[in-house]
Amino acid sequence: MNVSKDKAISVSYILRVDGEIVDQAEPTNPLEFIFGKGMLIKAFEKNIENMQIGDSFNFTIPCADGYGEINKDYILKLPKSTFEDGGGINEGMLDVGSRVPMVDQEGNHYDALILEVTDDHVVLDFNHPLAGSDLHFTGKVEAIREATREELEHGHVHTHRHEGNCCGHCECN
Repeated sequence: MNVSKDKAISVSYILRVDGEIVDQAEPTNPLEFIFGKGMLIKAFEKNIENMQIGDSFNFTIPCADGYGEINKDYILKLPKSTFEDGGGINEGMLDVGSRVPMVDQEGNHYDALILEVTDDHVVLDFNHPLAGSDLHFTGKVEAIREATREELEHGHVHTHRHEGNCCGHCECN
């Protein structure tokens, strides 16, 4: 069996940016996903397509094919009053270099990096943390199997490594 559309795939990997490890998945706790469902960077899937269990990989995804270049339109200056929560502004939450969760008017959730804080405004960067970076992956295909009908419907692997429902949308135990 090889890595192909609608297969449940498990990979261990190390992700490096400029030689520094920024993420990893150990063989004992691999990244599990359904190939071709759009949950991973397309270039990552393209690089492991048709591999078999035990195959190793070593490739670099240019930033344009990963999380893209840094988009200046995603850097916003917001009034400090945006961070009021009924009891005033939580100044401890507004540290330069910290990430803060944000929600837009449509209810979409975003994570933003605080770039600057003044008396009246906060500058936030909504770019992906790895935007502007080339991504170097090394790793191994740990497992391949047919995805279940339920996994295909939900778009993700059900690992069943815990009690209760794995995603809150299924009946797995």
